Amino acid sequence: MKSYIVGVGMTRFEKPESRDWQYWDMVGEAGGAALADAGVDYGLVEQVPVGYCFQPSTAGQRAAYELGLTGVPVYNVNNNCATGSTALMMARQFVQGGISDCVLAVGFEKMKRGALGGGADGGDFKTSPVARHYGIMAAAHGFEMSPPTAQIFGNAAREHMERYGTTPAQLAAVGAKNHRHSANNPNAQFQDVYTVEEVLAAKTIHDPLTKLQCSPTSDGAAAALVVSERFVVAHGLHAKAVEIVGQAMTTDTAESFGGSCIDVVGKPMTAAAARRVYEDSGLGIEDVDVVELHDCFSVNELLTYEALGMCADGASGKLVESGATTYGGRWVVNPSGGLISKGHPLGATGLAQAAELVWQLRGEAGPRQVPAARVGLAHNIGLGGAAVVTLLRREA
Repeated sequence: MKSYIVGVGMTRFEKPESRDWQYWDMVGEAGGAALADAGVDYGLVEQVPVGYCFQPSTAGQRAAYELGLTGVPVYNVNNNCATGSTALMMARQFVQGGISDCVLAVGFEKMKRGALGGGADGGDFKTSPVARHYGIMAAAHGFEMSPPTAQIFGNAAREHMERYGTTPAQLAAVGAKNHRHSANNPNAQFQDVYTVEEVLAAKTIHDPLTKLQCSPTSDGAAAALVVSERFVVAHGLHAKAVEIVGQAMTTDTAESFGGSCIDVVGKPMTAAAARRVYEDSGLGIEDVDVVELHDCFSVNELLTYEALGMCADGASGKLVESGATTYGGRWVVNPSGGLISKGHPLGATGLAQAAELVWQLRGEAGPRQVPAARVGLAHNIGLGGAAVVTLLRREA
C-alpha cells in the first residue's frame, strides 16, 4: 500500500536555554503546523510515534496531549540521532501495512548547552551502548580530551585524509556550503555565511574539524502527517501529497567493527540502506534532485556522498569542491543548512529533513527552492547504531 506525507511542520531550531518553552510547547507548535498544513483534524489521527532522546519515558504522551486528548496510541521512540526518521518509518509502516490510514510522526529535543557527550549512562562508560564503537576508535587512535562525538568523527576524517588525500579545505567546504544555504532558512539556528578560510580559522574541536564544521546542540521539534492513498482521495489531498517511494533502516554489522572509524561511524550502514531503497523504489541516486543528509560533522557529509553512490570512494572531497552539491550543481545537498547550521535537536532531525524535502518537492521552499525538484532523499544516522534512508517523490 502506498504512503504519503500530506502535512509537515517544524519549530525554529534554537540554541538551548535561549527560549522560554518546554518540549510539549515545541510539539504543540510543530505538530499543530503539520495538521494545519494538511487541513486534517487531530481527531482523525490513529497512531502517534514520538521521538526524543533526553526526556523520561512517556514524554511522548505529555507532548502529544498538547494536540488533543483522543486516547490515541502514542509510542515513545529513541534511536539516538536517527530517532526522528525512526518515528517516520514507524508511521509509514502503520500505513503501508494497512493498519492505519492517518499517522502523525513527531520528534523533539530539549537539550543542554555544550558538546554532546559520548553516550555513557551516569558517567559509567562501560555501560554505554556505544562503548564498543569508541573502543574501535581508541584502539586505532587513542582517546583524547576533545568531545567524544567530535573525536570519533574527527578520527574518521583523519583516516579519509590519509587514505584518499582529502584536504582540510575540502572538509571546510562542506561547512561553508551548509552555512551559506541556511542564510535562506528562517527555521535555522544559524544564518551566518562563512568562507572556507573562515571555517578553517574557527576554533579546532578535534583536528581537523573546526567549530563551524560541527553541528550544535539545539532545541526544537518537527512533525509529518503520513496517510494512505485512500485517505488522500477521501480528503482531497492530492495537492499536498508527497509519496514515500522507498525507505529502509539498517543497523551495525560486523563490517562496522573492523577497525576503521569510517566504518564505525556508519558508512556501511548508510550504503546498505541506500541499496535497499534503490532496489525497492526502482530509482537511483541519478534520479534524485535534492538531498537532506546527516552532516553532524563535515566529514560525515563526505562519507555519505560515497555511501549513497554520488561518487566513488575517496572522491567526495573533490565532489564538494567542484560545486556539484550546491545550487547549479548536480544535486543540492542540505538546502536547509543541514545539521551544521540548521541545528541538531536529536529527536527532531530526521523529521525536519522530511519537512524540508516536502517543501522542496511542492515548490514551497522560497529563496532556497531547488528548481524543478521532483525526487528527494533523506539520510539520518545514529551512532550506536541506525541508518535510515528515505526516498520521496512528488508526481508532476
